[in-house]
Amino acid sequence: MEAVTQFFIDWGYLGLFLSAFIAGSILPFSSEAVMIVLTRMGLDPVWCVVAATAGNTLGGMTCYWIGTLGRTEWITRLGISTRQLARARKFLAGRGALMGFFGFLPTIGEALAVVLGLMRSNVWITGASMLVGKALRYVILLLTFEGAVSLF
Repeated sequence: MEAVTQFFIDWGYLGLFLSAFIAGSILPFSSEAVMIVLTRMGLDPVWCVVAATAGNTLGGMTCYWIGTLGRTEWITRLGISTRQLARARKFLAGRGALMGFFGFLPTIGEALAVVLGLMRSNVWITGASMLVGKALRYVILLLTFEGAVSLF
C-alpha cells in the first residue's frame, strides 16, 4: 500500500486526482493521506482541494452510473453489500438527488451513489450536490490538519 501511495504522491496533482477517483469509487483508498502529504511538500492547497474534489466526485459518479445499470446482484459482486444498499435506500427515502451531498460518508457513501443511480435521480443535481459535499470534506480536512500542525 505504501508503494501505491508513493506512486500517487510522485505524480503530484494528477496523482491526487487519480487517488481521489479510486477512493470515490468502490475501491478502498485514502486520498486524504495523499493530499496531506502533497500540501506538506509545498503543493498549493487550493489546487490540491480542486484535484481531490474533481477526482472523488467523478469516482462517486461512477458509482451512480453503476447504479443506473439496475442489477442489484451485479452491485453486490462489486463489494457493496445488500445491507449497505438497504441502509442507503432507507436514508434516501423521499429525499432525492440532493442526498448526493452525503456521498463523502465512509462505507455508505458509495452505496448512496449507487442507490441514487438505481432510483434514476437527476444526474446534474446528484453530481452538483456530491461535488459540494466532497469539496467541503476536503476543505475541512485540510484546515483541521493545518490547524493541528500549527499547534506544534
